[in-house]
Amino acid sequence: MVKEVTPREWGELLEVWESAVRATHDFISEEDLQFYKKAIPERYLPELCVYCLRNEAGRMLGFLGVSASEIEMLFVRDEARGRGVGRELLEYATGVLGLTRLWVNSHNGQAAGFYRRMGFRETGRCERDPEGKPYPLLRMELPGGR
Repeated sequence: MVKEVTPREWGELLEVWESAVRATHDFISEEDLQFYKKAIPERYLPELCVYCLRNEAGRMLGFLGVSASEIEMLFVRDEARGRGVGRELLEYATGVLGLTRLWVNSHNGQAAGFYRRMGFRETGRCERDPEGKPYPLLRMELPGGR
């Protein structure tokens, strides 16, 4: 069951984020990884509604961060990948929250492919991420979305 994440859970959330990024973002330097790891709780999470999925033992498997208009982040712990965690979080975002737009790093082919399989289509591109770093992003939208 998808549940809202509170600030006291951000430490565990960062563990999930780092596990996911180390497994799927081999194009990001260690220096940039540490930069984002610091920026996420300081600048990103306070602006988002964050939800997670946990296993029966209470371990956080993945999380979803959303703004009022789009999916801002979705990360799944490395060892939980391929088990439906990302699908359940994305279906929560689209079905329950009604969100149909997102940005995904163009170098993360696994994530872009996942969103395509879930029905999202590329509608744009940006050559730099919001921090101005040279990590191109793809704009993706679910056809028929708001």
